[in-house]
Amino acid sequence: MRIRTAVAALGAAALLVAPSAGARTHLVLLGVHGNAARFDSLTGRLPAIAHVFVGFDQGPALQRVVAAMKPVPLLALVPGSYGSPETGTPRSIALGGQDAFLFDVNAAIAAFRGPLFYLRPFPEMNGSWEAECAYNANGTPRDAAHAVRWTRKAFARIAIIARGGTAAHLTAQLHRLGLPGVARDLPVNTPKVRIVWNPQGFGSPDLAGNSAAAYWPGARYVDVVGDDLYDIGFKAEWAAAEAMYRRWPTKPFAFPEWGLWGIDDPSFVRQMHTWVATHARTAFISYYSGRPGSIWDLASKPRSLALYRALIDPLEAPAP
Repeated sequence: MRIRTAVAALGAAALLVAPSAGARTHLVLLGVHGNAARFDSLTGRLPAIAHVFVGFDQGPALQRVVAAMKPVPLLALVPGSYGSPETGTPRSIALGGQDAFLFDVNAAIAAFRGPLFYLRPFPEMNGSWEAECAYNANGTPRDAAHAVRWTRKAFARIAIIARGGTAAHLTAQLHRLGLPGVARDLPVNTPKVRIVWNPQGFGSPDLAGNSAAAYWPGARYVDVVGDDLYDIGFKAEWAAAEAMYRRWPTKPFAFPEWGLWGIDDPSFVRQMHTWVATHARTAFISYYSGRPGSIWDLASKPRSLALYRALIDPLEAPAP
């Protein structure tokens, strides 16, 4: 079995996967966070997806940032992580305190000239390193403004505003959630925008109240279910990814981040290849990271890089 690179209508690298003889193929987009051109030079394929993180205070720069994320943006909205200043609590976001930023997100999506746009609010939301997580690393709950219910409602508000519509339509959806409405019409971004819901397979801390399922906002607000998976020298949590894939069987699945954390382990690349070939709902996989010299840089992992190149055939397949 091989995974061959396809030149899709989007004009960049994707995987055209044939799971077995006679089976239907499925298209899986490739992505990277960081230097896409350099990643192309390493792997032989220019990723379709450009992955960028922004804070809730970066609204004025959004259209400029998004315009460079070609051909398919994967825009992660992060209110604070790894000790950086928090730019909006879940409660504040849910109640409309950051609507000016969300209107800028909607406008940036509308202005983007392309057929597909992935929006990733609150990546790894059940990780204590993320500001929107309801728990500290030691398992103690954070304050009421960071309660899980507010993270769910904030996620839903982001999805509603990003998709757009008339003020009356948006307000009706928000009122159903017990949230304040909006006073302006917004560009309609469906079906271009695809909302990625992306907790970790296991919460950190690993508590029932901090599980992935605890943060589920409801199917109407999610287009793609995602999980981040890293190999950091011990068993990667493939079982947790499998559980998420099975729990939400009507949704496409993705790995918005996957990578080798400071080690050269080609078996992890092979496992990702096997996953993609056997999970037909996989929409995209995005490597973290293409930044030169980072601990994830494939240039410092020659065995894994060689297998990455081998499993993604450099010959172009016909566009689907």
